[in-house]
Amino acid sequence: MKFTLGFFTSLFFALIGAMRAGEAPRTFGFNAEGLVAARARLAAGDERLAPSLDLLRAEADRLLKLQPASVMDKTRTAASGDKHDYFSFAPYWWPDPKKSDGLPYIRDDGRVNPDSKRGTDSGAFSRTCNAVETLGLAYWFTRDERYAQKAATLTRTWFLDAATRMNPSLEYAQAIPGLNHGRGIGILEARHLSNLVDGLALIAGSTAWSTADSTAMTGWLTTYYDWVTTSKNGREEAAAQNNHGSWYDVQVVALALNLGRIADAKKIVAQATTKRIQRQIEPDGRQPLELARTKSLDYSCFNLEALVRLARFGESVGVDLWKFSTSDGRNLRAALRLVAPYADPAKKWPKEDIKATDRARILPLLVEALRHGPDASLSAPLAQHLGPAASGEYWRFVWGGKL
Repeated sequence: MKFTLGFFTSLFFALIGAMRAGEAPRTFGFNAEGLVAARARLAAGDERLAPSLDLLRAEADRLLKLQPASVMDKTRTAASGDKHDYFSFAPYWWPDPKKSDGLPYIRDDGRVNPDSKRGTDSGAFSRTCNAVETLGLAYWFTRDERYAQKAATLTRTWFLDAATRMNPSLEYAQAIPGLNHGRGIGILEARHLSNLVDGLALIAGSTAWSTADSTAMTGWLTTYYDWVTTSKNGREEAAAQNNHGSWYDVQVVALALNLGRIADAKKIVAQATTKRIQRQIEPDGRQPLELARTKSLDYSCFNLEALVRLARFGESVGVDLWKFSTSDGRNLRAALRLVAPYADPAKKWPKEDIKATDRARILPLLVEALRHGPDASLSAPLAQHLGPAASGEYWRFVWGGKL
């Protein structure tokens, strides 16, 4: 595709117009300035982003038909007896075949017990949070009020309405029959809150999300933040050394940034240099705690997704995780260089995992790294395996048009 002087002139004025039309959204998972620029590129007719917008609108249109969910929908109840309490079962735990009652359950890493997904809150919670993010993006790019209205309805139903609201804690998440009524590991399921708060930031300019709604949601998030940072379950998850600890940091930093607790956010991101990167990544890029799993590539990517998001949050508090490296070479790029070649779905991963991983998950990690400096070992596999836009690849709005 060739671009004329007229195209670049119109793009320039579209960018200026977009920035004057209003402030960038208060998002932290998405680069706010990048969203402004992407909307301007679309307004200027940039065809590179059009397929992504078409996919986004199609997904948002589908979500307009989504029935609002709540904690009251589940058929099982936490040990508290209160259906307003979030409740889920540990997914990798199964009845002990040697016991007549199957208790206590035993662990089979990586193999999901389908019964753990029935009648609990985990699936509905993640769907709600991710739907709000998708609808928020669709509203940001189109200003179609239907999307904002739907995002607001989903949020009010799950978090705010007295009859259906979730109590702001995960005390009873990932219970194990015969062992406990909930555990710190269950806090991982609330990582989707970082998607939710970005979605709400994107509809902040809509009349569908009122000042009263925003105030009430801030109250809910504040109570949850206080619980997750002080409770026994929260302290256990903060101390986790694998992906659970990384995602705990992501969750808490996202909430701290949204609640204006900047000092808290900066402290956690700064500590990630030694607490996460130095401890989790070997000089050759291996992540031993993730490689020990039965889905080792999946978990290696999962942990990197958390660390890369933490690095993005660091941009908001003046901490550059991309520059951090130990004297023996433990750093984010080392871990990315190890997984980058496996963006090729035909390349065999060294371990025999019990389930294949979606290799496309590696691509946005490479894009993010390349924002912070050139690296041929990352750009080459990206160029080779970056195909057409796919549903849910929202990172393309911010950086895809520049590739």
